[in-house]
Amino acid sequence: LQLAPSVIITDTSLGPWDVIEQMREAGIPVIVLESERSLETTADMITKIADALGVSDEGQKLAERTEADIAEITAQINEIAPQGDERLRMLMLYARGQSGIYYIFGEGSGADSLITSLGGIDVADEIGWEGMKPMTDEAMVEAAPDLIIMMTGGLESVGGVDGIGESVPAVALTPAGEHRRIVDMDDSTLLSFGPNSAAVLEAMSVAIYAPEQGE
Repeated sequence: LQLAPSVIITDTSLGPWDVIEQMREAGIPVIVLESERSLETTADMITKIADALGVSDEGQKLAERTEADIAEITAQINEIAPQGDERLRMLMLYARGQSGIYYIFGEGSGADSLITSLGGIDVADEIGWEGMKPMTDEAMVEAAPDLIIMMTGGLESVGGVDGIGESVPAVALTPAGEHRRIVDMDDSTLLSFGPNSAAVLEAMSVAIYAPEQGE
């Protein structure tokens, strides 16, 4: 309330709900979106927010432009990424090393959508991992990813690429750990799935398939 917002945008994963109601009772409009996000739902999220803010026409234009940008970069990635069985086996690992928190992001988490658009095989889906669940050593070894995607803050919390093998020993037993193939992106950007989605895909694809260009 001290921030004096004129509107609050949140989703169903955040709470407690009593706080949301308190904001509304204080006279602040609160927009509540579905918590599930992916590249496929980006345009819908943009239009819903725009509608709620009274700028529907602008929102529709932004949604259409964002969809076109995503389709264009996805097609470009498809041209350079390996095909068939040669596709990279990818997995997203969420970590907060100071608290001993390690999660694998699986089907329905948004990471699956990102990995597919990057031309990879989502190995979490392959082993039947749904949503966001605590990592087990067995699951990590079984997944055997060629490449691990992480949030920058999470990677830093486990000592970076140099330290993750010691912080998460199971990672060292995977092809990704053995070959130090770990790609990270800013925590607030990686799974934001907003108007910058195409830029996220482009940056990630360069880091994965042409890292020398990103240096």
